[in-house]
Amino acid sequence: MPSLSDALDRALADALAEARYPTKRLADSAQALSHRYRAGVDPTSVVLDADIAAAAYAAYRMPATHAAVVAALSEVAALAPDFAPRTVVDIGGGTGAAVWAAARVWPSLAEATVLDHSAQAMSLGRRLAERADSEAVRRTRWQRASLGNTELPPTDIATLSYVLSELTEKARGSTVRAMAGATLAVVIEPGTPAGYERVMAARDELIAAGMHVVAPCPHSGTCPIPRGQDWCHFAARLGRSALHQRLKTATLNFEDEKFAYVAAAREPWPTAPARVVRHPLKRKGLVSLRLCGADGLADSIVSKRDPAAYRTARDTSWGDPWVTGGNDR
Repeated sequence: MPSLSDALDRALADALAEARYPTKRLADSAQALSHRYRAGVDPTSVVLDADIAAAAYAAYRMPATHAAVVAALSEVAALAPDFAPRTVVDIGGGTGAAVWAAARVWPSLAEATVLDHSAQAMSLGRRLAERADSEAVRRTRWQRASLGNTELPPTDIATLSYVLSELTEKARGSTVRAMAGATLAVVIEPGTPAGYERVMAARDELIAAGMHVVAPCPHSGTCPIPRGQDWCHFAARLGRSALHQRLKTATLNFEDEKFAYVAAAREPWPTAPARVVRHPLKRKGLVSLRLCGADGLADSIVSKRDPAAYRTARDTSWGDPWVTGGNDR
């Protein structure tokens, strides 16, 4: 059976073909959206306020958002393999990228709800969901809601991805606090310094609400990364469709979507002893790892003197948990 991402690619291609938007019109709308997001979104406005805007967003951004959410949720799922959620609520879910991602990571999902204030985005999301291989995605409930002033229904998972920059400071706090009623809350933002700061503010809100940080941090203490000097982020690689390449005027058939995230749980949850927060430096006989652990940031050098750890380190990537000791220097 094709993966859910393949099904999403097909659904996007079919829905856009049925809409018959000229590629140039989609590209122009996508560029206008990109400029609007970079300039800063007016929290009182609805960005995806037309069918063409929703279609351009889905073609231009939905694959990367989906890849980032899959990557973040996969890290969380790996820490608690017995967790089998049945329900997910995606706040500001637009065309439904996070619902598709959650269903891919947790096949146990039976019910999904998307809350958004764009009728056009949800209309397209509904048409995409009808083509899903997952029954939970096909049966998604689409509810119009004013973000920042919404009570969430009881749910196993609450997700909020690539939304905080569109909200006022007050709405950001109230939205994140509303997520604290879920068993698991996951906030994802672009992997930029500004996106990281929004994630850190969300992390603080979730901890203040009594939740326990699950990932990427291996602890719920203060983030050891010097604020304003560096930021924690990760990357998800995804393939680009021919349309995606044309809309981005890209030559490569793949891209690396950089993202920052935090996941927190109502009850204590297994966490990684440490997390790799930079690309490992791999040299002959040595692997150098930049780790974030309970005691803060540390550099660990793993050599062939510890064959098992060295083999693990050679297969370790940026963003992975690290559970094996090394020769710290």
